[in-house]
Amino acid sequence: MIEFGTRRLDLRIVFMGTPEFAIPSLEELVRHFQIVAVYTQPDKPAGRGRTPLASPVKKAALNLQLPVVQPVSLKSAAVVAQLADLHPDVIVVAAFGQILPKPVLDIPKYGCLNIHPSLLPKYRGASPVAAAILSGDEVSGVSIMLMEAGMDTGPVLAQEKVFISPPDTTGSLTAKLSLVAAQMLPLVLERWAKGEIAPRPQDEAQASYSSRIVKEDGEINWHLSAVELWRRVRAFQPWPGAYTFWQAKRLEIIEAVPQPGEAGLEVGWVVALNREGAVFGVNTGKGILGVLKVQLEGKRVTTSADFVRGQRHFIGSILPSS
Repeated sequence: MIEFGTRRLDLRIVFMGTPEFAIPSLEELVRHFQIVAVYTQPDKPAGRGRTPLASPVKKAALNLQLPVVQPVSLKSAAVVAQLADLHPDVIVVAAFGQILPKPVLDIPKYGCLNIHPSLLPKYRGASPVAAAILSGDEVSGVSIMLMEAGMDTGPVLAQEKVFISPPDTTGSLTAKLSLVAAQMLPLVLERWAKGEIAPRPQDEAQASYSSRIVKEDGEINWHLSAVELWRRVRAFQPWPGAYTFWQAKRLEIIEAVPQPGEAGLEVGWVVALNREGAVFGVNTGKGILGVLKVQLEGKRVTTSADFVRGQRHFIGSILPSS
């Protein structure tokens, strides 16, 4: 039950989400509406023992004492029938991880609303937050859209901008966007159900897509510029990480800053620095990537100063490129 305007509104909501990004929206919806079920991905084996691990949304839903459903697929007739029996007025989706087929989209009276962490039509697809950082954008945002059969192509109901700060990583920016989405969602739902929002079609001429990031994307090519690599360090944090290799071990660059270059240095050359907290840097295709924090395979995250003290021959070495 919610009261934003002059009258109270009842909505039966099915929530679909899986990662941390979805949790603030779920928690905010619980404060105002009736959540009849939470759909999330099935538990996945994790760790050396391959113990089934619940999704962050499942853990949050159980803590909120909400019923949880974990279908392998939404395409089966039995799963669709089970969902229809819940009689949802609206389905809210936040990084669920499965495409909703048309029989599911057709169930709720007010449709299926998706929370997307970009300013649509920019960066549709799987990795919009990382894509914004990789492109050097100064602004990102949240779009709440009415879902249709296409990938993030539906009309937009509301948007909010969020500025990207220089230190932002995919992890930190995703956290910011999740809180903005949670703040937006209740009022958007209330106004949408009352017929007070006119859906705005997306401009296909302005559309762009973000592809799914894979582990191999994180391996560093030192021939790229220092600015490009700085963006990749941030975009691939916390996963898959921007990494190179040192003495046959993975060396992840956790935090870095682009610096002016020096003439005559080979690409991948490790140089001593004393700039903005960077004790060493790596020569790139243009400029030097000053390194602030690293993590050597099997070790903890450490500052560049501590790392160099433990690695005698690191300064002056040449790191490989992907």
